[in-house]
Amino acid sequence: MRTFILISAVLIYTFASSTSAAQSIAQTTKYLDTIYANDTKNVALFFPEPIRQGITGSENFVFTYNREKEQYFGLLQAKPGKESNLLIINRNGSIFSYIVRYKEKLSELNYFIPKSSSIGNERPTNDSVPVIISQKNINNRDYYYQRFSSYLLERKQRIGRIKKEKEGIVLSVENIVFDTEELYFVIQIKNNSSLDYDLNFLKLSVETRQKGKRKSLQRLYQEPIFKQNLPSKIIENETVRFVYVLPKFSLSNDRRTVLKLHEKDGERNIELKISHKYINNPN
Repeated sequence: MRTFILISAVLIYTFASSTSAAQSIAQTTKYLDTIYANDTKNVALFFPEPIRQGITGSENFVFTYNREKEQYFGLLQAKPGKESNLLIINRNGSIFSYIVRYKEKLSELNYFIPKSSSIGNERPTNDSVPVIISQKNINNRDYYYQRFSSYLLERKQRIGRIKKEKEGIVLSVENIVFDTEELYFVIQIKNNSSLDYDLNFLKLSVETRQKGKRKSLQRLYQEPIFKQNLPSKIIENETVRFVYVLPKFSLSNDRRTVLKLHEKDGERNIELKISHKYINNPN
């Protein structure tokens, strides 16, 4: 009899614990809302805090907001295509995430987003799961660069066709993204040759064309403030992608950016020139 009572108690406790855990999961799970947009109207999203960053997962969706002066609203437009997602980060670190879809006829053009719809905060809280960082003495800003660079490397967004090839080595800039006060350059090196490529350096400079009778070029080296996944060797038939982070800058019409790739103990060197248009109009 005592054994039966003990087993019953254990079963009741187990069922109660499972029910409580299920209820807890149900309460903490947040489902993404869907926002519809098209290419003929602007869909306005108003947030409780100014927008610091807005990113779409596909090129057929465009979210525009004031990057120079933070404001509370942004505008969404879409072209026909597969559904994607929209990630918004407010000035206070609140994160909002939505599924976005194209719809020819829209029933709603204005969305007023409450604080309660935030899915979390980019800044860790006391009840957050701790994140282990392998680098010692890494500061908060470097950690942010690391996280955002990793996010950009996972995306397939492109800014244009910016590449140059020499003897089977292809250097390309896949994306240029402006965030806060920095420019993120997503760079790719592809080794289509039968020889490994040992990287000596990859430098980014701003080139100015001097006008006048004696035309000349002047280059000013720009030091990255952070590098993510920069390789030292690219083996044959390998493709590597990495990120350079630089302080925000803009260029006049007579200036352009130059990426100089130099091979260690070799002559497969490449200079890739990037128009001022890409620098002044990043993603």
